[in-house]
Amino acid sequence: MNFNFTFFINSILLGIGLAMDAFSVSMANGLNDIKMNKRKIILIASVFAFFQFAMPMIGWICLHTIIQYFEAFENFIPWIALILLTFIGIKMMVESTNANKENSNIKKLSFGLLILQGIATSIDALSVGFTIAEYNLLMAFIASLIIAIVTFLLCIIGVIIGKKFGMHLSNKAQIIGGIILIIIGLEIFIKGII
Repeated sequence: MNFNFTFFINSILLGIGLAMDAFSVSMANGLNDIKMNKRKIILIASVFAFFQFAMPMIGWICLHTIIQYFEAFENFIPWIALILLTFIGIKMMVESTNANKENSNIKKLSFGLLILQGIATSIDALSVGFTIAEYNLLMAFIASLIIAIVTFLLCIIGVIIGKKFGMHLSNKAQIIGGIILIIIGLEIFIKGII
């Protein structure tokens, strides 16, 4: 395969498809923190973009080196995503009810929690290594970079949308954000086991 128009279009479409979970979680983060500053928005988008870049590359490398181990791990991907996103979603909802009882501010997204979100929403992108198997290393790198750029842009849009809706939903926003994360985890799980 060569660098041509189809390569770039396929990479962009792959990026859009892979970024939907990260977009939704970014929207939930925006719902959770309507006063989020630009620096935090860029950090969120960057973390999701990094993992959406890294996972296809890791999948590609595994496919070309240690395929038998990767195939065994692939069965656990839906379970890992379900557990991580359900945990984060429940934590958000519990923190929301505690914040309402104490009449305190909603807890801000920690960096550790953001990393967990990044892993959970991109872990299914490991299997993209199979779809780009015919690419050489440079093409796999460029495709993963395009996926990361698309993810970055969509996540910024997601946070902004979440912030807008969060202003209208006030204290219910964190509960809605938690529910969204759990639904995404279930969707990844169901797609992975079917």
